[in-house]
Amino acid sequence: MEFDVTIEIPRGSRNKYEVDHTTGRIKLDRMLFTATRYPADYGFIEGTLGEDGDPLDALVLLEEPTFPGCVVRCRAIGMFHMRDEAGGDDKVMCIPAGDPRMDHLQDLQDIGEFHRLEIQHFFETYKDLEPGKSVEGAHWVGRAEAEAEIQNSVERLAEHDGHLTSGSDAGQRPDVRAQVGHGPAADAPQQG
Repeated sequence: MEFDVTIEIPRGSRNKYEVDHTTGRIKLDRMLFTATRYPADYGFIEGTLGEDGDPLDALVLLEEPTFPGCVVRCRAIGMFHMRDEAGGDDKVMCIPAGDPRMDHLQDLQDIGEFHRLEIQHFFETYKDLEPGKSVEGAHWVGRAEAEAEIQNSVERLAEHDGHLTSGSDAGQRPDVRAQVGHGPAADAPQQG
């Protein structure tokens, strides 16, 4: 399964940028309240709607950081299943599709334990010190579960007729479901 991820936050940043899904502009939401920094490029999977009413979050493992607004064709290798003060807030761990340097990464167990712990620590603590924010439970799941959640999120968006359900940019957003798959005729992620 391949899909497009729009990067909002490059690895190493403390700034939390977000794409306004109505205007397409990138805005600074806030600086993290802790001294921790994003451990990988972070963004969202196009054409999805997560349980939190926003597109499904994605963490992309790259050798070099990209930039806000960069689109990366990816495949999932696992997911950090997380709940916060607002409910489900899953983070799909991805790698660039077709990158021969990453071919050996097929599932969660292919990522070193320390790297997984580093990412887990970030997501368990990055909301600390921020009033009204918390992480209430989290654990890792493998590629099959990640791909199932991506498919569920594509279907969730279709059920909402392409509307986001939360945040300052809730409402109609462009139909980007064709960007999940292999071409303009794709209605859903493709298996691969």
